[in-house]
Amino acid sequence: MTTDIAVIGAGLIGRSWAIVFARAGFTVSLYDTDARALERATAAIEHALTDLQTAGLAASSADITARISVEATLSRATEGVLYVQECGPETVEAKQALFAELERIAPAEAILASSSSGIMASQFTAHLHTAHRCLVAHPVNPPYLVPLVELSPGPSTSEQTMKTARELLESAGQVPVSLKAEIPGFVLNRLQGALLNEALRLVQGGFVNSGDLDKTVKHGLGLRWALMGPFETIDLNAPGGVLDYGVRYGPLYERVAKDSHPPDWSGAGLDRIARERRAVLPADELDDRQRWRDKRLMHLVAHLERAPRDDNESRH
Repeated sequence: MTTDIAVIGAGLIGRSWAIVFARAGFTVSLYDTDARALERATAAIEHALTDLQTAGLAASSADITARISVEATLSRATEGVLYVQECGPETVEAKQALFAELERIAPAEAILASSSSGIMASQFTAHLHTAHRCLVAHPVNPPYLVPLVELSPGPSTSEQTMKTARELLESAGQVPVSLKAEIPGFVLNRLQGALLNEALRLVQGGFVNSGDLDKTVKHGLGLRWALMGPFETIDLNAPGGVLDYGVRYGPLYERVAKDSHPPDWSGAGLDRIARERRAVLPADELDDRQRWRDKRLMHLVAHLERAPRDDNESRH
């Protein structure tokens, strides 16, 4: 049976992508070189869909599951597909080999997209004859709950590929953003990295502990960021809008930036934070807390979907 979408890699991101596409009505083939990963993915998908149905975010988990098939070979998984979402190992060498194989066996018109969170398309498609149909489609974990997808082209990626990928992902219920050119870390991880670097500087400098730092984001910045981005936030936080905000607070942020120094991302630099985290969440409870996170995200997503949309929101 031919399918619409092939998802290559049945780990956490791959099985989440399978849910995204199947929930939107696409037929999906899921492939992994590890048969045990496919078995675990099937159980995890059923579990997640049950939670989604309970939260009112999926009409019928059985119907969605029926649109996902597990394939034993890469050629069967990619037969007749329109789009391939690669979720393989996060190494340049692995992606180079996999994309060479995908170029050989996938339909000539199929888009080949990678879920890479940091490897740019130019690093694994330069050797291909059809690099014009390749790009990075970097999701946020888990993509079936957090809909943002960064579309990052390589130097050879065609405008039509970017346009078609964006339209397909929009039809799947995702919120794609298109980068004009590739950059290490893309956009989301560069923004996240800026916050994480400053968080580490503050904790390592002894200004605050990791628990109170997390509260600052969870009960402060994060509440606004669930509704709007940083530019809309500052546009609304000064009487005269963004230009007025720049006059009032720009000098402060410039001084902060000049005072910044690289944080310590080594094991020793993270040891204190690890001890504080394990004191409140033992390592054997991480899986349960991840499921708690996903259920809370489901409630938030359900709330946002029920909330009336205003004209400004529809334009963003």
